[in-house]
Amino acid sequence: MQDRDDTDQTTRRDFLLTTTAGLAAATLSSSLALAQTAPNSAPTAGSAGPQENDRVFICNEDSNTLSVINPLTNAVEPSVNLTSFDEDHRPPFRLVTNGVVATHAGMIQKPLYHGAISIHGAVPSPDSTMIATTGRGSSNVYLINTRTREVIGNTPNPNKRDDVVPTRLTNGILVGREPHEPTFTRNGRELWVTLRGSDQIAVLDVAKAIAESKGAGPGTAVRRIIPTMPGPAHVWFSKDGNTAFLTSQKVPMIEVYAVKYDANGFSTAERKRQIDISAQDKFGFSPFLKATPDGKEVWISHKLADRVAAIEPDGDNRYADIVDLGPLARPNRVEFLETRNGRVIYVSQGRVDDAAAGGVASSAVAIIDRAAPKGQRKVVGTFASGGREAHGLWVDPGNTRLYVAHEQDELPNTQHAGQTVCSVFDVADPFKPQLIARIPLGEHKLPSGALRNKKSINLVYVRPGSKSASA
Repeated sequence: MQDRDDTDQTTRRDFLLTTTAGLAAATLSSSLALAQTAPNSAPTAGSAGPQENDRVFICNEDSNTLSVINPLTNAVEPSVNLTSFDEDHRPPFRLVTNGVVATHAGMIQKPLYHGAISIHGAVPSPDSTMIATTGRGSSNVYLINTRTREVIGNTPNPNKRDDVVPTRLTNGILVGREPHEPTFTRNGRELWVTLRGSDQIAVLDVAKAIAESKGAGPGTAVRRIIPTMPGPAHVWFSKDGNTAFLTSQKVPMIEVYAVKYDANGFSTAERKRQIDISAQDKFGFSPFLKATPDGKEVWISHKLADRVAAIEPDGDNRYADIVDLGPLARPNRVEFLETRNGRVIYVSQGRVDDAAAGGVASSAVAIIDRAAPKGQRKVVGTFASGGREAHGLWVDPGNTRLYVAHEQDELPNTQHAGQTVCSVFDVADPFKPQLIARIPLGEHKLPSGALRNKKSINLVYVRPGSKSASA
């Protein structure tokens, strides 16, 4: 089974080939753009759960949009548009030409398209006031203000007409071939971006990246390039920021870097060791990792080996645990929950079970009891994710809600058929999450038509001004 990043991009990105009238008929009503939420399930502002300014951002790779969810209501708000569709009223800038909706693959290949291609990874800044997201196909990074939900660097559209979008998309920051995941240093001064296609990490000066996104000094944000092993996928920093761990999707290896900082908070990095993990992941396909809140472990997804594993950041970086998930589980992301009711690790699984709970096709999320002794931790339960091919996971700062993003859409025999969904769970009992809502992501409205939000990859929950997982 191949990673979903390598699937046929044309078939996964097709819009409905239909007339404008047909498109209008297929558009969901506003009521279906809201979650089917259980009564009294949404906490009030100021409670231990979601708060007024909290937002969930979801990277939609096929539509090049960021879905935005208000966790107080579980309602979908206007998407963040990272396309350059409808910046001009004339073909080939339009989503609809002569009444025909073009395929997404066709639109992004237009010579005058300058928008994002394949929005994929995302991470919040340490203070959660900004997220960085990568365009795999456009080789760049975009920055989004989490308070205003605006792309930093967008400018007013010089075409002042009612039938065009009001802003023109920034070019973002060009970083190199196939940027996968961005990660902020814990002091927030730099953004490290893994470049799977060029075997490098691009290290960005965040202040200059903001300026470059606004059009100042193109090419000046990248402070340096770090050569790496083939296929660098994801980097994460230890709690003190002095060690960086790097995984690969091409070779069974982990690279460990010693990181130092100057008086201005900028880093230098030296490769400390390379760890051969061919015994744990013979396929060499480890796309994601994340440190536990206490910083004592870094958990890694070995996707094709159907395992997740923990490395201890201190000492010789030994494996503390290896947990098998079962055949074809295809783990994507890990997330941590720590409450007085338990300490668990949630693992999203890419495998789709057609006969899941309630007869709805669904993936599973595995539950690992992190309180068990090291070396003895295992899967103690699973629950249906509520959608197909679970990917992004994030818990709110109060440890009351778990949000799950999904790569696939089309949920037959449900009211959400044809939609990509985000699922929300009450995790008051960490070992028995309860589904609160299955939220259809709906469509991003453009002057010439509707762009369906689809193929959700990463998901981040942000509370602007509060410490994030990268802090």
